[in-house]
Amino acid sequence: MAEVLVYVDHLNGTVRKPTLELLTLARRLGEPVAVFLGPGAGAAAPVLAEYGAVRILAADLPEFTDHFLVPRVDALRAAVDSVSPAAVLVPSSADGREIAARLAVRTGSGLITDAVDVEAGEHGPVATQSVFAAEFTTRSRVTRGVPVITVKPNSAEPEAAPAAGTVEQLAVAVSEASRGTRVVSRTPRESTGRPELTEAAIVVSGGRGLGDAGTFALIEALADSLGAAVGASRAAVDAGWYPHSHQVGQTGKSVSPQLYVAAGISGAIQHRAGMQTSRTIVAVNKDAEAPIFELADYGVVGDLFQVVPRLTEEIESRRG
Repeated sequence: MAEVLVYVDHLNGTVRKPTLELLTLARRLGEPVAVFLGPGAGAAAPVLAEYGAVRILAADLPEFTDHFLVPRVDALRAAVDSVSPAAVLVPSSADGREIAARLAVRTGSGLITDAVDVEAGEHGPVATQSVFAAEFTTRSRVTRGVPVITVKPNSAEPEAAPAAGTVEQLAVAVSEASRGTRVVSRTPRESTGRPELTEAAIVVSGGRGLGDAGTFALIEALADSLGAAVGASRAAVDAGWYPHSHQVGQTGKSVSPQLYVAAGISGAIQHRAGMQTSRTIVAVNKDAEAPIFELADYGVVGDLFQVVPRLTEEIESRRG
């Protein structure tokens, strides 16, 4: 059976959920082979094996942390040369898309980004994408080289399928060109205790209807009651009410959670482009004609300052 490379997204050896989703999708195409770069491969191996990794190609070089992403591309290229895979799957994060694009150029291969599903086809992997501000759904495949596909978080439910998970060392030669950009400092992101926005199963977002920055506390309270991430519309971010890192939309982050709650968001096309692939959408808006209701599975026409606190209280009471 053909092998499929899966680039492992991890934080100091802790495997992140999108990688487990990729391993699940990779099993549709062949035998998953995980590529783990950086420290912690031994600790991560049992998790990767549990979700189907037949082999784990590991490499830990100082260049992976001292320089920009390019040394990782060198490593992934080495893995492609070693395995001759049927496809390469990469998490669709900012770093993942950069790595995938560079790998595709180096290998002379086709690239598909932001897929929401991947399945086996008669002539190779077929990827499903939501395109043109999520107005259309396409199914496409790569016709040249090794298919390189980035997949959005929450595109599949991770399913355990225990495999050998044998750790093998990957020989990597980092070129001088890859050392051209050096990382001189890092600032750790402050932890909010909430899930990462792009990976969260539930997202609660606020928009212009909140009126000011102080009332975002309502959104945060609802999010915390649901164990959700907090998002914001472009209007709210541009007004300085919430950080840009939480912006959902065409010029922000794309999310695809199981549940998306939009409070005080009109539903402009650029916002819809970043959340339209959510499984279930709930909208709260006092304007019954707001475009968001065209997209919502459930809608509440009402004052969010009354609806959101009541919803939070109800959720808390049921949990208690």
